[in-house]
Amino acid sequence: MKKRSVVIPHEHGGWAMVSVPFLFGMMAGTPGRMHFLLFLAWFFLYLSSYPLLQSIKRTANKGYWVRWSVLYGLTALVCLIPSLLYKPSLCYFGAPLMVLLLVNIWHAKRKSERAMVNDVCAILIFSIGGAAAYLLGGGEWDKTMAAVVLFSFLHFTGSAFFVKTVFRERTNKRWISYAYVYHGLLLVIPWSFGYPLLTLPYIFSAARTFAYAGKSLRPWKAGIVEIVGALQFLLLSAYFIQLSS
Repeated sequence: MKKRSVVIPHEHGGWAMVSVPFLFGMMAGTPGRMHFLLFLAWFFLYLSSYPLLQSIKRTANKGYWVRWSVLYGLTALVCLIPSLLYKPSLCYFGAPLMVLLLVNIWHAKRKSERAMVNDVCAILIFSIGGAAAYLLGGGEWDKTMAAVVLFSFLHFTGSAFFVKTVFRERTNKRWISYAYVYHGLLLVIPWSFGYPLLTLPYIFSAARTFAYAGKSLRPWKAGIVEIVGALQFLLLSAYFIQLSS
């Protein structure tokens, strides 16, 4: 990589995870102008985390990675301050986010970012962004907030299983079985938490996994499937959670 190139994350799934839970939480509450600044803060925090983790696992050009992380982090802070002044209780999300980030840092130091535990912690971080957006939109620390986090987490964990079973773990029958069981449970979990309509957004995820797990899938095709899955999840979940609230 050239030292003067702009640093942006290469994981395309991250763009969906940084935006979909946030938009879900915003739509579950009352969208407002403050959401724009909060999303910018959230977006630049995501951008900041990438060079930070690169600086930890790489031995060369550490200063280069750190500079980009600080630049993005300061931009995020500037965007975040108005939201914190408007809703100081957003500060409560800081502690869990820091703990989860430390887990990601631990895996980065050991170059084990593809571990499922690392993926789960990253997905939780993004899902908490949905809770922050909900709180900023007039929401409370209530069942709806918990549902935004839970259902976002369930969807993107399913995506992690799907991606593994069409790429790195395509020939691993155990992982394919895990994916089948997990997506079968996705069709039951919303009922058990009192949100039967939220089962519907997971039908696509389950169908996708049962159709393609264990098969060779080109990256561009997997990407299209994931984009469609994320969009239908967002639109259906935001609509049905409003009906259920």
